[in-house]
Amino acid sequence: MKGFISKGLHPFWVILLLLAFMIGGYFVATFLVTLLADWFFGVGIFELMDVAANPASHPQGPNVMLLLQGVLQFISFIIGPLILLRVLGYDISSYLSWKVSPSFLLVLLSGLLVVLIMPANSAIINWNANLNFPDFMEGFERWAREQEDSLAEVMKLITRFDTVSSLLIGLVVFAVIPAVGEELVFRGIVQRQFLSWLGNPHVAIWLAAIIFGAIHVQFFGFFPRVLLGALFGYLYFWSGRIIIPIVAHFVNNGFTVFMLYLNQTRTIEADIESTEAMPLYAIAISLILSAAVIYFLYQRFSGLPVRPESATEVTEEEQSHHYNS
Repeated sequence: MKGFISKGLHPFWVILLLLAFMIGGYFVATFLVTLLADWFFGVGIFELMDVAANPASHPQGPNVMLLLQGVLQFISFIIGPLILLRVLGYDISSYLSWKVSPSFLLVLLSGLLVVLIMPANSAIINWNANLNFPDFMEGFERWAREQEDSLAEVMKLITRFDTVSSLLIGLVVFAVIPAVGEELVFRGIVQRQFLSWLGNPHVAIWLAAIIFGAIHVQFFGFFPRVLLGALFGYLYFWSGRIIIPIVAHFVNNGFTVFMLYLNQTRTIEADIESTEAMPLYAIAISLILSAAVIYFLYQRFSGLPVRPESATEVTEEEQSHHYNS
């Protein structure tokens, strides 16, 4: 399909178009939520604004917020960006996945890597959560803490997973949709456009990861999220398959949702939302095993050949990485 806009458009304009399509998706999603909220929960358009502002004040508040979260992310982060790729004339499959499929073992190992790295990441989480700012940034620190606390209250309200049905809904809203949408946006489009623009894969990966961390507006979880974003970025660059960072992202979010379910059903006592660092021996083992798995995946993914039908979608930098590995 020939696109309405040339795929040769400068990456800066592609990223601006992506933002425009996502904002357009936001408005479409908001309109759709007003219809669905009234249909499913009896919450009208004017009442909906009050519920969104203070979900704890309404008996249907948690359900409305789950609906809002799911629909907004699905349309803004998945539908909008996919339409953009078609408008630009890209074959979506060839653009997002330019190498042949890896073995199922490598896909599985990419997901397992996220679990292996969690103890090491707990040290970064703990450091970031307790970060103190200099005196001249006191105002910003206060604002950031208030944002963090406010969001934590909303998340506590809508992450009630004490039944199997609520667990499944939670997995869809907080694991499946974000994994697909955020990887499509930040790795599939933003990272690749930065790579085409700047010509340096490391700069592209880390810039996309920083934006990925910043967009969540949770500064006291910013650095662990940037590191995860960079990990997803390298997995994507090496593997040339969008499914790899999607699986890794899904495991990260899905593991949290499942652990919340186990905690809330009193199956386990562990608090997955704790910002405490794990014991040093666990962090050390995590670092060693994670480094070994990352190196193994790097070697295996680098050896995957480019799909013939994707040759025109691969940048010079991606081709250089493939042929020099």
